[in-house]
Amino acid sequence: METKNDRAVVPDCELLALVRAVQQDDPEAMVQLIELFKYDIVWASQFIQLPQEDAVSEIVVELLEYIKNSVE
Repeated sequence: METKNDRAVVPDCELLALVRAVQQDDPEAMVQLIELFKYDIVWASQFIQLPQEDAVSEIVVELLEYIKNSVE
C-alpha cells in the first residue's frame, strides 16, 4: 500500500542543478523537471476548473516561469 505513493527521492543538489539549468533555458533540464513533478502536476490539475490538458499546461508554464524569474 505504501509503495503506491512512493516516488523517487531526488537529492537537493540534483534538484538545484536542474533548477539552475532551467534558468539557463536548457530544454533537457526542463523536460527532466516536468517529469520529476508530473504526478503532482496531474494531481493538482484536477482542482482547476479547466479541461485537464489545459490545467496541466497552465501549471507547467507557471512552474517554468517561476523558476526562470526566481533569483537566488
